[in-house]
Amino acid sequence: MADVNRGNRPLSPHLQVYRPQLTSITSILTRITGNALIVAALMIVWWLLAASTGPEYFAFANGFVTSWFGDLVMFLSVWALWYHSLAGIRHLIWDNAKMLEIDKAEMLGWMVVIGSGVLTVFSVVVLW
Repeated sequence: MADVNRGNRPLSPHLQVYRPQLTSITSILTRITGNALIVAALMIVWWLLAASTGPEYFAFANGFVTSWFGDLVMFLSVWALWYHSLAGIRHLIWDNAKMLEIDKAEMLGWMVVIGSGVLTVFSVVVLW
């Protein structure tokens, strides 16, 4: 016999049941940064194509890329690149079945978050 109360209960536990964990948030952020890096790469390709098109179009593209918005996108892209790289290293560690215990996985998550911030500041301040 069919369960008549099936429509009154959730199909699976969702956001209202689970609290966000650092490992899940950092995993989601890894996917977001990967997609955001595509946008930054397209902006750089557009800038390079504008440079090969002509001085007027390059002036327009260069004005956009060097504006406050372009600078913000480039700064966040540096952070996203460091974050995505460090998260990839973390996943390589996990792929080798290392540091999968909860406390060590959380430590790796914090290392990715803090490390990406430190490396971004280093890259922008020292290498700029």
